[in-house]
Parts: sequence; C-alpha cells; structure tokens
Amino acid sequence: MKMKLSEVARVVGSDCPLAEADCPTITGVAFDSRQLHPGDLFVPLQGERDGHEFLAAAAEHGAAATFIAAAKAPIATAIPQLVVDDPLQALQKLAQYYLMMKVNPKVVAITGSNGKTTTKDMAAAVLATQYHVVKTPENFNNEIGVPFTILSMDTNTEVLVVEMGMDRPGQLTALSHLAEPDVVVITMIGEAHIEFFKTRDKIADAKMEIVSGLKEDGLFVYNGDEPLLRQRATAVTQDQKTFGLDPENNLYARHIQAFEDHTEFDLSRWPDLHFSIPVMGEYNVTNALAAILVGRRFHVKPEAIQHALADFQITANRTQWLTGDAGEAILSDVYNANPTAMKAVLHDFAEFPCSGRRIAVLGDMLELGAASAELHASVATALDPTRIPEVYLYGDEISSLADTLAAKYPAAAVHYFPKGQQQALINALQADVSYQDMVVLKASHGLHLENVLQALLDGDSD
Repeated sequence: MKMKLSEVARVVGSDCPLAEADCPTITGVAFDSRQLHPGDLFVPLQGERDGHEFLAAAAEHGAAATFIAAAKAPIATAIPQLVVDDPLQALQKLAQYYLMMKVNPKVVAITGSNGKTTTKDMAAAVLATQYHVVKTPENFNNEIGVPFTILSMDTNTEVLVVEMGMDRPGQLTALSHLAEPDVVVITMIGEAHIEFFKTRDKIADAKMEIVSGLKEDGLFVYNGDEPLLRQRATAVTQDQKTFGLDPENNLYARHIQAFEDHTEFDLSRWPDLHFSIPVMGEYNVTNALAAILVGRRFHVKPEAIQHALADFQITANRTQWLTGDAGEAILSDVYNANPTAMKAVLHDFAEFPCSGRRIAVLGDMLELGAASAELHASVATALDPTRIPEVYLYGDEISSLADTLAAKYPAAAVHYFPKGQQQALINALQADVSYQDMVVLKASHGLHLENVLQALLDGDSD
C-alpha cells in the first residue's frame, strides 16, 4: 500500500495531527512491533498484552504513525497518532477502502473445515498463470489476517485469493462483507470447532456465511459430495458449481492414484488431460477440483491449469515428506487436525509401499467438545495393525483412541503418552525407528508435534 497519513485519517474518521505537507506516506501496516518496517502504520491490538504497550518499540522500529484507541488517549508517543474508537475496526475499514478504491481486484474467498489453505495455494497457482495474484500468507485468515493480507497487496494486483477461517458464528459474515468476493469456495464440512457449534449442521450454517458478501454476479463453488452444503445451496441465488467424486457434480475426478509424493487423476470434463498434484491423498484431489473451477471462472485454459497444479507450492507443515536422522521417511502434517482429515491421511498412509514398518504418531484433536472422546475413538476405523503396525499417541483427549485400539492391536504396539510427556514420547520413538520405516505425524497445532518432528530430523534426544 501507499497512502498519505491524511488520507488514512479521513478513511478511519480520525483527525490528522499533521499538516498535509508534513504527512508521511504509509507503506504498510503492522500489529507486531517486532515485524514492523519503516513506513508502516502500527495497529495496537488487544491480545495477551495490550498493543499500546509497544508504542515505543514501534517508534524505534521506524513506524510512520500509529492508531490509538480513544479509550487509551492521550498517550505520549514519538510518532503521529490517529485516535480511533477501535484499532481493529479502523484496520478493517482501511483495508476495505484500499481493496475497493485503490486496487479493486477480483476476489476469491475460500473456507472449509479442512483443505482451505491447500486450496488457496492451488487456486493462486492456477490464476497466476494468467494474472497478477496475491494470496493469504501462511494462515492469516481471521479478522486480523484478512485485512492485513488486503493491505499487503500491490496496486497492480488483479486477483486476491483470500483464505477465511472461523471459530464462531458471525465471523465469516463480517469477513465476507469486508472483502465482497467475486467467487467463494467451501472445501468441506468436518468436525473442526464442534466444541463451539455442537453439530455439523451448525458448522455448515457458519461456513455458509461466506456467501453473504458474494457479489450478485458472483460464483459459489462448493463440495457437492456434502449433503449439508447441497441443502443450503438451494437458498443461494448466485451461480453455483459443484465438485467432488460423485458423478452428479459439475466437476468430478476419476481414476485416482495416490503415491507417496503426488496424486494422479483424470477429470470428467477433459478426459484427454491427465492431472498430477505434488501432494498425497484423495482429499487433495477434491481441493484441486475446487481450484480448477476457480480457474475456469477466470478463463484459464485447461492445459495451463494442468501445468500449474503439477508444481504448485504448498504452505509449510501440510503433508510434507521429509527424511529423519535414522533415514526413515516422515510424513509431516502437524499444523492442524480433525477426525475427517486424520482418517483421510491414515487411509492414504496405509497404502504407501514400505519395506519396514508404518508408524503413526497421533496427537489430540482440539475443540471437539463433548464429542471429543467419541470422535478420537472413531479414528480406530482408519488404523489396521496389518497396515500400520505401530501407533504412538500423545495428549489427554486421545486416550479414548488408545482404549479403543486395545481391542484390535497387541498391547506392545500402542504407545500412549499423556500431555506433558512429550520428551518421553520422543525418546521412545527415536529408540524404535529404523531407516526402513515410514512415520506419519498428525495432531492439532496445540500439541506441538513439530517438536517431535524436529527431534526425528535432528536425531537429538534428552
């Protein structure tokens, strides 16, 4: 971005403390003083600590100006300050202005219980074959991350691919109205956040909020294999396209072949084109179908889509293959987890050729609420001792899976470590793994299995 401070002040309804000639040019925004660049506008947000405590640090790092919450003013600072009712609301208002008045790109908004980040990466790669594209960095997908992504755009951006997450009702409504997308995508409905929403029906209702800001001439792309979405789509007046594995969808995949480092498939629409994606799993094929429909909405040619999907760059920690210190193959998927995704990963993992043992390292799936024990135990259906003979479990919630596996696994093959005993898990795993083995790691990020991964990669132990 590039805006005079006086213009920022007008947009957010604040008085500019400087004369027009003295106003600095704002070239970015930052809400973390440690990541601030000279010329940035500092936005003090309320987190574990009050962002206003870091005004001095922001000034030291070269902030050009800062928002100040009216309830906190006056605060002595060495940089110009714009007093606003709420810094977060001011950030969102500034982002919407910049999006619509300064850049005006086409907007693709993507949500879903699983797969939204991968679908974002795929869609951005497809569109980048023909347009100047900006996408959500990492997982900046909430009420802070979405405006930050918008304000990070260059003015020559033609398409913005923005990921939108949610953990409460109303969140996607606000994000959708902020961005007013031209295309919205829902990848799937799973059990993520069921602790707060109680049922998958209510999760589907919350996900459907993304359609609320969709332009009248926009397109709604969704997983047609999900009855909950098909039911709710009948109330949507905009154009719709469905994807999935069912032949009733507008776009469906055939002849899926999963390999360790890629997946191949054919399409109903273009039978002469063979597709390959550099990620594993049937569930990633459906993500690719969503990206293909987005690409076709923007008139990207089938051959260009095929080539883009073949080597798109995936966000880190999502089904990465790595090699451990002992020479073992490691499938790392430690960023997040829900029962649907965990079963899908285990299903594919069990099919990969392996000269040693397949070992599953699984941790708690968070935010499952009252259904947590039942949903963790349900993962047992994806674990077959003849295919995955060794299982390591970490956390408190996953103890129900350990109990369930006792009926189908030898006692010595299931290793359970309560939360707080991660080092013991690491020590046991390092002593067990050999160069011929294959290991999968999956859990919610709050379990920090990335520490286990790093230990396997480095070979370090306590």
